[in-house]
Amino acid sequence: MSTVNAVYERMKAGARLTGVLVTAAVLAAACSSSSKSGSGGSNTTGAAGTASAAGASSSASAGSASAVSIETHSGPMGTYLTDGSGRSLYLFAADTAGKSNCSGACASFWPPLTGSATAMSGAQTGMLATVTRSDGSKQVTYDGHPLYYFRQDTKAGQTSGQGFDNFGGKWWLVAPSGQPISGSGGASSPASGGSSSSSGGGGGGWA
Repeated sequence: MSTVNAVYERMKAGARLTGVLVTAAVLAAACSSSSKSGSGGSNTTGAAGTASAAGASSSASAGSASAVSIETHSGPMGTYLTDGSGRSLYLFAADTAGKSNCSGACASFWPPLTGSATAMSGAQTGMLATVTRSDGSKQVTYDGHPLYYFRQDTKAGQTSGQGFDNFGGKWWLVAPSGQPISGSGGASSPASGGSSSSSGGGGGGWA
């Protein structure tokens, strides 16, 4: 009887050992599967991030590749340059040798036209070029004159900056010939920027 009991106890011990080994194998397989799943998730996220970055880069390239149209419109001041949206463009009489002398506070009131441009509707292609500003950006020039917007021109056809004398020089609309249109017609001076003098009406408009 004792021999039978001994054999029985050995069989029970063997069964317990087998159970432990099976459990360990199952746990190991589960851990391995989880690790692979995590690795796959990381790769998917990385691929999505790369695709997103590529898309952003593509959008930036498309934005920088677009060119502003330079056109002409007619109004009380005569025929003058505008962008494709009808916003008036000005030259600064204090600019010399094609170099912009308007930066800092001046550029906040008279934002430079930067990037590239194409001539349309009365503007002359041969007069368009660019000049490098102090911050490294490219400013569009026309007949050697760097071109600017005026902050207080809020819609197409306004010429509120015409005839201003501030930041060290006069501001004029630009004729298709590249010459300044030196007639009056500006509004009141910007809030800062030194003295100003202008006379005549307000914003004007084009037909």
